Amino acid sequence: MKSAFLACLILTTACQLQAKDTADNIEQAWDIAWSRFYLPGVQTFGDYLSSYEKGREQAHLPTAAEVRRQYPNPCGYSTGMEDGAILGGAMLSVLCDRFAVTKDESLQQKAANVFAGLERCATVHGVKGFVARNVCPEDSKSTYINSSRDQVTHFVHGLWQYSRSPLPDEATKQRVRVILGEVADRMTAFVTPENDYDFCRADGTRCPLGICRMWKVQPHEAARLPMIYAAAWDVTREERHRVQWRKYVAEAVAQSANPGENKPAYALLQMQCSLELLHELEPDEGLRKQIQRRMLHVRDLAAKRFTSVIRQLAEKSPEEMRMTGPDWRTVPVWKNQKGYPNPQWGPFREVWHLTREAGESALILLMVEPPSLTPGQKGALSELIGGFDYDHNASCGILYHLAAFWKARRHGLLE
Repeated sequence: MKSAFLACLILTTACQLQAKDTADNIEQAWDIAWSRFYLPGVQTFGDYLSSYEKGREQAHLPTAAEVRRQYPNPCGYSTGMEDGAILGGAMLSVLCDRFAVTKDESLQQKAANVFAGLERCATVHGVKGFVARNVCPEDSKSTYINSSRDQVTHFVHGLWQYSRSPLPDEATKQRVRVILGEVADRMTAFVTPENDYDFCRADGTRCPLGICRMWKVQPHEAARLPMIYAAAWDVTREERHRVQWRKYVAEAVAQSANPGENKPAYALLQMQCSLELLHELEPDEGLRKQIQRRMLHVRDLAAKRFTSVIRQLAEKSPEEMRMTGPDWRTVPVWKNQKGYPNPQWGPFREVWHLTREAGESALILLMVEPPSLTPGQKGALSELIGGFDYDHNASCGILYHLAAFWKARRHGLLE
């Protein structure tokens, strides 16, 4: 009896220590996200760190002159300015979840700052409805002209969640309405058969890479277009957006049936974001159940990805995980078939990618109603966060670790 009591006490103590390690580590990740990845001058987030030296973490970012001449490519690929709209949208979701758990009023200002950065991405260039990837910190106005449906997906999803939360005031909600309405109006104007369903670059020309195409796309991308219209209708209640949503949604859900077994986690997460929004707003019960089935399938694919990524991370040495990214000006450049030169990061690319995939795939598991984690998944997520060296990791993927943690906390799935 005494030995059984001692065993129980040891197990309880171990669980408490693990929870403490997880809580301490996630707070360290939170501090690092804001002290190293956040760019206060433009209120956006950068993609990676090239140094752990204070004040030099993102010294690699393009200069205003480089951005104005669209160097090294019109997407800003591999420069650190590639995914600002994605990361800002993801962080707004984190803030909504963290506020739901903590009711910490200081998060209102942080959310207002992130929203201001996203608003800047949508307005600083003067092209209504165009979502720039990021804004150059040197002059706070220069942007690359080639966006993507991925940027717009997280941008819209984040703003939509933010507008439905207690965080923004009424004036901010009105600004959200204007922005989402303008994004939807751009889609209506540009996403046509004549443009091959492309929402086009900021200069009005077609995107040669196909990454701005919104219809007649792959299954994991099919729900993006009606999601944008549904979000715009939800916040504005303007009939033209509802008409476009209903025009595309049923066919989009049908096309979403088989996204493929080997899609990266970021693609599955964006698919789940689109489906989550459509599921929340869908008035037809039959179609809503169909969307639910699609989301469950995406969750199953993400579960496999999560297991695989955790295994791959375990095979990496601490030294590999501490790698910083390069100054992209000093590395070899590869040109894709469309002639876009893309600086190559070498071994750092895999560390950056795996860090991000771990959080993205875990987050997907928590986005289906009702949210759930198997005991194995719960343990793996706790161990990932509790054992991760956030102080020596240069990937923006730590934002998705925060997202998975606070989503799990919001649903009572982690202590």
